[in-house]
Amino acid sequence: MVQPQALTRIIDTYFRDSERTMSVAAGTQVLRQNDYNDKLYWVKSGELSGYLKHDEQGPSAKVFVVKEGMFFGVHSFFAQTLMATTTVVAEKDSEIAWIDLLTQPVEPETYGSLAEQFMPVMVHELARRQMLTGIEALEKEKALQKLYSSEQMRTLGQLAAGIAHELNNAIGVISSKTENIQTDIMDFVSEIKPEMLPFLQHGINVGQTAGSQQVRERAKVLMKQYHLPREQAKTLARAIPEGEVPAPWLTHLDEALRYWDCGRDLRDMRLAAKHSASIVKSVKQLGGSDHVRQPDVDINETLHKSLALLQSNLRPVEVILRPAVLPPLMASSTELVQVWVNLIKNACDAMEHTTAPQIEIVTRHVKNKILVTITNNGPMIDEATRRQIFNPNFTTKKGGLSFGLGLGLSIVQRIIQSYDGSVVVKSDEERTTFRIKLPII
Repeated sequence: MVQPQALTRIIDTYFRDSERTMSVAAGTQVLRQNDYNDKLYWVKSGELSGYLKHDEQGPSAKVFVVKEGMFFGVHSFFAQTLMATTTVVAEKDSEIAWIDLLTQPVEPETYGSLAEQFMPVMVHELARRQMLTGIEALEKEKALQKLYSSEQMRTLGQLAAGIAHELNNAIGVISSKTENIQTDIMDFVSEIKPEMLPFLQHGINVGQTAGSQQVRERAKVLMKQYHLPREQAKTLARAIPEGEVPAPWLTHLDEALRYWDCGRDLRDMRLAAKHSASIVKSVKQLGGSDHVRQPDVDINETLHKSLALLQSNLRPVEVILRPAVLPPLMASSTELVQVWVNLIKNACDAMEHTTAPQIEIVTRHVKNKILVTITNNGPMIDEATRRQIFNPNFTTKKGGLSFGLGLGLSIVQRIIQSYDGSVVVKSDEERTTFRIKLPII
């Protein structure tokens, strides 16, 4: 900090005398509250703190800190109370200089009395302490806001954990009943319409893998090739998205498509139940529920699980997976699936209006870290949004797109940081990339 000329002269004139300079070790009490003091001190180096006690039995509170170039003992010296208002203790090894009431003014004919000469000291010290007080007040406000936000999240987490427990029971029922219904329908079809069983099984085992654009293009080909009505051609395109249509499909096309459609719905219900279970696990993460970490977790396998859970979201998306050979990781498979599901789902939401949406997932092993990048070709996330993207209370919609930014990404960051890892986002007009680093322990 550049000192005013008058203040510099005062320090050079009055505080450079080696006979009025002393070293104090950390922990040394320089002044004691309510004791006699006739000195004004200047900190040449080090750091000291002032402590105030409101009563003899009460605790002391730190009220100020003085560092290199600052003064203390100002009030007792200039107000002539000759009584220290605080206890001043050296926080570090320090060197301090002083003047006392016997100090005579230097060049009074030019600069005036001692009080007049030291007016810059009083003004400078008042301004500096006011600034420090303001900074301290801002820090306290930030701490209070952080505490308030933390308490909100803790309460929300407790509530979320309770809700998740109830939802988990309901999802368990849906999942088991879906499996039972699927078994019963297959048995029933085997008895009364055995010739339709392959179409039902195709819907259950494969479902719909084509996106809407691929279905439209395929339907146009099928309409011309087999002289089919539009809607029938579109349904057939969903069932057989490429290649020649097997003859059994064309023999009883209406029935075949109905049974395939039924099988696809059963498959979607089963996948939806699994996806709902993963969402419940994400919500339970808010409540701080722990997941047991196991050795030999395969990162690539957790990515495959996530893609399977999000199959319905990924129908219109081209997914490019470039897995490397990775060492095993001590981790919770459930936690990592939560991370990938959130990031991939956000990418799908962001590309809602993107032509030819694409997600590229790359894994690498570099030194003692596993790197995972998830890139999409959706719209750019602006810098202001990127700065807040992992905040637990932050969400935004832009241009009609739901970026899916909110509790999901705060959970992602929380899980990754629990592994001493990091997650960052980079975005430009061509692509948005989430980059995750996980140390190998």
